[in-house]
Amino acid sequence: MSQSDKSLYEKVWDAHAVKTLSNGQTQLLIGTHLIHEVTSPQAFGMLRDLNLTVKYPERTFATVDHIVPTDSQEMPFADPLADAMIKELANNAKEFGITYFDLPSGKQGVVHVVGPEEGITQPGTTIACGDSHTATHGAFGAIAFGIGTTQVRDVLATQTIAMEKLKVRRINVDGELQAGVYAKDVILHIIKLLGAKGGIGYAYEYGGSLLDSFSIEERMTVCNMSIEGGARCGYVNPDEMTFEYLKGRPYCPEGEAWDTAVERWKSFASDADCNYDDVIDIRAEDIAPSVTWGISPDQGVFIDESVPDPAQAQSDAEKASITDALEYMQLEAGTPVKGIPVDVAFIGSCTNGRLSDFQEAARFLKGHHVAEGVKAIAVPGSQIVAKQCEDEGLDVIFEEAGFQWRKAGCSMCLAMNPDKLEGDQLCASSSNRNFKGRQGSPTGRTVLMSPVMVAAAAVAGEIADAREVFQITAN
Repeated sequence: MSQSDKSLYEKVWDAHAVKTLSNGQTQLLIGTHLIHEVTSPQAFGMLRDLNLTVKYPERTFATVDHIVPTDSQEMPFADPLADAMIKELANNAKEFGITYFDLPSGKQGVVHVVGPEEGITQPGTTIACGDSHTATHGAFGAIAFGIGTTQVRDVLATQTIAMEKLKVRRINVDGELQAGVYAKDVILHIIKLLGAKGGIGYAYEYGGSLLDSFSIEERMTVCNMSIEGGARCGYVNPDEMTFEYLKGRPYCPEGEAWDTAVERWKSFASDADCNYDDVIDIRAEDIAPSVTWGISPDQGVFIDESVPDPAQAQSDAEKASITDALEYMQLEAGTPVKGIPVDVAFIGSCTNGRLSDFQEAARFLKGHHVAEGVKAIAVPGSQIVAKQCEDEGLDVIFEEAGFQWRKAGCSMCLAMNPDKLEGDQLCASSSNRNFKGRQGSPTGRTVLMSPVMVAAAAVAGEIADAREVFQITAN
């Protein structure tokens, strides 16, 4: 191995390192800054308090996603706080000269859907956003991570932040998935294997024959939930599929500049003989449809398994964790996950709210109907995704099956809008977190799964194996 052989993470880091600070951290240039209405108002307020302006407004892009209602988006919003937040974002974008994809633009949506579809997300750069699921953008070969409000201020004012360099863990997934198994199952399995804290201090590099074959949207799903595994960011090396996806998008270069950009992007891919701090190998054939059963994303099982018994725990801490989760989820030890009744089904979020997610769910949902007593909603990740789906008639398929077809937004993923669980309702969700109270009710329960599995749960009225509900078999 040559001393010059480096991983993508090291190459991007070196290309964006400004200097080493006295405390040992690196002052890192942020190539692209994405903002939304929740974590930016305080940051802009701090700029004004310090009499500062936005250093490079052309590198910051804004949209509104967390607080927007998905049933009706007419202004003013019924919620006065939400209405105030969206107006504040609009005012800040106008005052500081920031590009804003607002509701009238036709390009509004979840920030991690909008960035890629506009071609703002590009390989070989650093991307920051005041949102933990910024890791999504790593699917393009970028180093992307969530930041706090004070760091949002720092990026606005200086286009840099202070960071410590991460270790890099390579996760290889080789082979082919079984029919009815998806990218969401892959990342849920990885998190279950390595733990919700297993990635602390790491960047995850995803590779292997399966990730190489994945579409960009599938890679986005995997990278999106890196944070649920404790990693600060996750990425896939850029390749021809990456360039094909980006070509012709509004913020991508054109003509000779495109060719130059592609050659530069290629150079950021990890060298074949680079050194990783850790390597994990997983066989795709070993992964089955997966669901969470508890209150942490690593508390998951395959659909044909049962929830654990705390008596079988390997430590007192594990026993306490399982016991707490079972109590909150109202489950008995050893209960099969298949057959647990559901009250709500949600397809959407920055994890699984893209065109391919709705296409695949609609493919199997057609001709079926949501079970009586189940509330089912489908929420596109952006206005563009919504239009793409509607142009293909997917909205009609969802509505005929008993789903409510909504407007773009974060919706029930985190319930900072009217889409909330009530009481102790249990939601089959294609989102990314199953924490206590995550979906708007302090006693609401969340079970994470793929969009097709959510569709199956909606139809069956209980957590179900989509392969059985929809008779999914190998081609």
